[in-house]
Amino acid sequence: MLREVWNFRDFIRGSVKREFQSRYQGTQFGMFWVIAQPLAMILVYTVVFAQLMKPSLPGHNTPFAYSIYLCSGVLTWGLFAEMLARCVNIFVENGNLLKKVRFPKLCLPIIVLTSSYLHFGIVMALFFLFMLLTGTFPGWVVLAMIPVLLIQAAFTVGLGIFLATINVFYRDVSQSIAVILQFWFWLTPVVYAPKILPPLVSNILACNPIWPLIDAYHRIFLDHQMPVWSSLIYPSVLAAFFVLLGMVAFSKLQGEIVDEL
Repeated sequence: MLREVWNFRDFIRGSVKREFQSRYQGTQFGMFWVIAQPLAMILVYTVVFAQLMKPSLPGHNTPFAYSIYLCSGVLTWGLFAEMLARCVNIFVENGNLLKKVRFPKLCLPIIVLTSSYLHFGIVMALFFLFMLLTGTFPGWVVLAMIPVLLIQAAFTVGLGIFLATINVFYRDVSQSIAVILQFWFWLTPVVYAPKILPPLVSNILACNPIWPLIDAYHRIFLDHQMPVWSSLIYPSVLAAFFVLLGMVAFSKLQGEIVDEL
């Protein structure tokens, strides 16, 4: 299957390009919106949350601490939520294409992965620029986010392919994911510090596989420290499990997917 996907790399590249261009096609300002939306978010978090509300993080006295905490969590969570939501619907939304054109179905989640990370890279570049201008850039430690992003990508795509395959036969899956993601967001320390939680609640929520990934981003961008690598074993094992589960489910049911669409 992977060899077939590689043979269609030009199709993937062209699809990513068309998707990126169509996102802002028809707008007056075009590519300006690529940077305007994340820039507005960074400004709101900095001015409203960091300045007006003045929330505090223990051991961080800089006025930009909470905005960095928020942005590093929200941006990476947004990447996860967007990719998972899109992956779940990827076969259903492209039913007509799958019926008319013969190509490996795994190209579709790879297109979602590439497109999402391309847009994420632009947003993160603005976030890096913000930290450089405010003197809060973490330096070479920022490279530690690469393996964290790889774990996150494997977990999201593996879970997404599995759910996308099931969603072809049970369309309630896509509806459920939208609700689950809302609860999942608040069960993850994105906008609040885990230190404020009672020990019992913290221990229960530690089962959340996204928690150590978000914590790793917070340590990199806010504390300028390397992640606690041992804490990433749990999401890494789950990522490998869901990749395997997704591929097995897809390989067994791919022949019936087009018939159900």
